[in-house]
Amino acid sequence: MTGRGTRGSPDAEDLDVEEALALVRASGARSQQHEGPQRNGAAGTPRIQGGGPPADDTARPTDSTPTATPWPGARAVAARAARSGGHRPPVSVPLDAALGLVLAAPLAALTDLPSFDTSAMDGWAVAGPGPWDVRPAGLLAGHARPEPLTDGEAVPIATGARVPSDTTAVLRSEHGRTDSKDRLHAVREVGHGQDIRPRGQECRSGDRLLPVGTLVTPAVLGLAAAAGYDTLTAVPRPRVEVLVLGDELLTEGLPHDGLIRDALGPMLPSWLRALGAEVVKVRRLGDDAKALRKAVTGSAADLIVTTGGTASGPVDHVHSTLRGIGAEIVVDGVTVRPGHPMLLARTKEDQHLVGLPGNPLAAVSGLLTLAEPLLRTLAGRPARQPYTLPLAEGVRGHSHDTRLVPAVLRGDRAVALHYNGPAMLRGIAAADALVIVPPGGVRPGQETELLDLPWAADGIGVCFT
Repeated sequence: MTGRGTRGSPDAEDLDVEEALALVRASGARSQQHEGPQRNGAAGTPRIQGGGPPADDTARPTDSTPTATPWPGARAVAARAARSGGHRPPVSVPLDAALGLVLAAPLAALTDLPSFDTSAMDGWAVAGPGPWDVRPAGLLAGHARPEPLTDGEAVPIATGARVPSDTTAVLRSEHGRTDSKDRLHAVREVGHGQDIRPRGQECRSGDRLLPVGTLVTPAVLGLAAAAGYDTLTAVPRPRVEVLVLGDELLTEGLPHDGLIRDALGPMLPSWLRALGAEVVKVRRLGDDAKALRKAVTGSAADLIVTTGGTASGPVDHVHSTLRGIGAEIVVDGVTVRPGHPMLLARTKEDQHLVGLPGNPLAAVSGLLTLAEPLLRTLAGRPARQPYTLPLAEGVRGHSHDTRLVPAVLRGDRAVALHYNGPAMLRGIAAADALVIVPPGGVRPGQETELLDLPWAADGIGVCFT
């Protein structure tokens, strides 16, 4: 994505554990507003946000939740939560399955690159000064070692072909001509070693090419293949199980009789894959407390993601289920709009649960606030450096909480979008990033931090299959 601005202040995830927990403790001293029960809502065409109030409930007073964690602190806690749980051994992955993973072992060359002297151009391999007598049979890439050349001799050669021993240079096709006696003449001066890639020019066998922690990009795959690798040793993808809650959800057809289409069941697996996870299962449980408990206690995933049921309504069973199984709730509410009643819990030593609100945009907020930092840590990926851009227009803020507002990037500016309410998907469907709006709002032209969506950032994690 073009048009990146300056880096913002140090990311909250750079805080140490004590600082992160201090933020959590500090949040308990002040009252925060509550977003209320979250369910799936309607989605609708993005529009640039102009004057007028934003399409959400930012100014509506609701219940107080004094234990909610400040948004930057919640991301910091989520990033560190996985570090204390379980060791995930590296895996050996075929090259065609390694994109987006992180190297768990250094990439060292298994051979010299190139492994023999090769021609860098189409032309003639020549020995000594010209003119040269030309051998009739040319040299192609992939053929066995050719016969050595003698002074005054040349042979046609293709790019990538093995250069005969005693070759002085490669004369490019456009830099040579033959006379009536089929003798080759250079039309430009020929330098010694010209257009020859010598053995080991790029690396020698055993050279360290890339360190542990390197993200496997398409270029890394190419280098690994050239260096002789069939598989890579990598950090495995975190395994995620999705539990979709809510009796009111339809899986097909139009909404009717108080029932609505489930937006999160189709959406979340692709979001999670884009964040580097392996989605092992998606289950629809309705509002059944027993089924929820059985699913959570029976899961072997690294992360369980639930949708809805995180507030305090009559069929919101996530908190009671976590208390019933003795889970540790690490984050219980976050001072962010939308998505306030999200949570993070440690269900086992090596397993976590992220409870997302049921409204679609609120769920996206929860994914990027709690699930993304935790998954990134499990996958061994480094945190992105924060960056800022000026906003084309001002965005109204909440009086206490951070707001996450979908935005598009236009050159060196960010443009906030309408349709940013908790139940809306029109804005986020057209967005490149989320604007991080601090309490009080942002003025037109003010430098403001942004949070990239995974496919807009670099595309590496987008593995939808």
